[in-house]
Amino acid sequence: MTNVSGGTLRRRPAQRRSAERVERMLDECARLLDEVGYEALTTKEVARRAEVPIGTFYQFFSDKQGLVRALAVRNLEAFLDRITARLADAEPSDWTGMVDLAIDEFVAMKRSTPGFGVVDFGEVLYAPGGPALRGTERMLDTALENNVVVADRLRGISIEVLGAPAGAELDRALIVAVEAADAVLKLAFRTSPEGDPELIDECKLMVRRYLAARLP
Repeated sequence: MTNVSGGTLRRRPAQRRSAERVERMLDECARLLDEVGYEALTTKEVARRAEVPIGTFYQFFSDKQGLVRALAVRNLEAFLDRITARLADAEPSDWTGMVDLAIDEFVAMKRSTPGFGVVDFGEVLYAPGGPALRGTERMLDTALENNVVVADRLRGISIEVLGAPAGAELDRALIVAVEAADAVLKLAFRTSPEGDPELIDECKLMVRRYLAARLP
């Protein structure tokens, strides 16, 4: 399974105080993305608002892109944690429950998580529905596109929770599902700032039917 947590920080915070500083910088990065966008985001302003010396910023992040990459990893981990927690309560028996739950969580994060409308899982968007900033399709992993990494992480949950059979068919189906959902959800948020509910429902229907047809 892809390890997206490796290489996002120049060094790991060894003390609680350092870890808290890193989290503050990520929090302020997310807020600034909503306020000014990616291009106007500066490391100096992130450090100022997080109340850390600029030298401390560069102890943990190489540059602005490194900071945003770390935020994308944190977003993905939060998304997966939310899905896992809800699946444990819902105990879905097929793809329908997992698809609806995953899309609902993604939409909820788009609506409420600071910075998520600009940077969700790596791709930097000029606006919540796109277009994307060129060169940000491999923010989570230098060798793999962001959606491939997301599909790989969802693959692990699918095998563990639904008992999906591992193999090339599952891998291919999840990549297709993630790519398709990503495109339709971008359209939903271009149509409405909160995500057009009818398009969100169409996205669920499309992914449910595709996975039901391709996978047991």
